[in-house]
Amino acid sequence: AEDEVALFEKDMKEFWIQLKISYGTEQNNQTSALRDLCKETIEALSEKWSKKLKEEDLMIDKIQEYNNEILQQSKYVAEKEEQLTEIKSKLNQEEEQQQNLTDIIQELKEELMKKMEIKSSKSKAAKEKVEQVSKITTLFKEHLGLEMRRIHDEQLQFIFRHIDHKDPDKPYMCTLSINERGDYEVTSCTPPLDCIAELQLKLRETNNFSAFVANIRKAFTALSYK
Repeated sequence: AEDEVALFEKDMKEFWIQLKISYGTEQNNQTSALRDLCKETIEALSEKWSKKLKEEDLMIDKIQEYNNEILQQSKYVAEKEEQLTEIKSKLNQEEEQQQNLTDIIQELKEELMKKMEIKSSKSKAAKEKVEQVSKITTLFKEHLGLEMRRIHDEQLQFIFRHIDHKDPDKPYMCTLSINERGDYEVTSCTPPLDCIAELQLKLRETNNFSAFVANIRKAFTALSYK
């Protein structure tokens, strides 16, 4: 801007110098020519500065255009950075959820293995109890008139005979099973005995199967005399 002002002052000085020269040497004869020269000089200067102003306006518009473009680019970059941050957050959440799911699956596997071990242990215990009962079947049958049968759902049915002296072949029956907890449980008793719950509890406490069968027979015998 300072250079342009200096240039303008220089042009004006040259103009005044030309004007003075023309006025001093040809004051009377060239008045008309001087006016024309002045007019031409002023028009030339106006055109020159008008052109410069237009160029400056164009430059200002261009700068403003660049500024707007930079602003748009900055806004675009900010939006992309926000989207990238959101995507990273979602990825972190998905990784955390995946890790939580993996932990849950592992816990379920461990729990399932424990349940399978417990089930296997109970199944083994039940099998051992059934085998224990089967071993003494012959002994009971020979000495107590007892017949044992394995029926559905791994239940054992005891059929007592030689109890009713009036009808030795009359059957007295009691069915025994092993529940989910691995305990003995009487599922049926014919005819019913009032003391069956007490005998069942004693069997669970002592695990003395022979005594349980003997007590059932005694209870059936006592009932036959009523």
